[in-house]
Amino acid sequence: MFDFLNDYDVLGAFWVTVQLTLWSAIGSLVWGTMLAAMRVSPVPVMRGFGTVYINTVRNTPLTLIIVATSLALYQTLGIELGGGTSKEISFKLAILGLVAYHACFVCESLRSGINTVPVGQAEAARALGLKFTQVLNLIVLPQAFRSVVAPLANVLIALTKNTTVAAAIGVAEAALLMKEMIEFESDVIFLVFAVFAFGFVVLTLPTGLFLGWVGKRVAVKR
Repeated sequence: MFDFLNDYDVLGAFWVTVQLTLWSAIGSLVWGTMLAAMRVSPVPVMRGFGTVYINTVRNTPLTLIIVATSLALYQTLGIELGGGTSKEISFKLAILGLVAYHACFVCESLRSGINTVPVGQAEAARALGLKFTQVLNLIVLPQAFRSVVAPLANVLIALTKNTTVAAAIGVAEAALLMKEMIEFESDVIFLVFAVFAFGFVVLTLPTGLFLGWVGKRVAVKR
């Protein structure tokens, strides 16, 4: 019944999806944390940049962002992100677009975690002479991260599924292979859908269960 799978590299396509998810998750966490720091910064210019960035990028369709990275950055401005073959450049551009978009949700999750930290702790740290960056890195962010493991898990699951948008610029991940299989295996189209749905469930379900367990273990008791 699944003999048609022998003609396609399904595992290879899902491996590209895993790599997209991994690199994009790391980039989103780093950029999202920086955006969260800007959002709570005492410097008005940084708060303004963070607010404009979040409200602009978060409300822009991901497909538009991914296509813009290819058309505007690569084909128009010639930015190749370190060079390589066209497939490698498309892969890097897809990661850039995914990071730019999902960092907004990481930022807002972290900001909600920052709001759970009692104000008195930050005031006490400042009274001891700590600077804003020290208060943020040593007092606020560690507690904020512990409070938002579950929301960050949701962002990671959404990111895993949103990697399918990378197919719009030719990245050979699972969605692009599924499109090819639907075209050439139309007689078993429901099996094709079932295979890829199962693949994404295998990727996302353990992630959600594990991070849910971690969230309960590290939650700040108040």
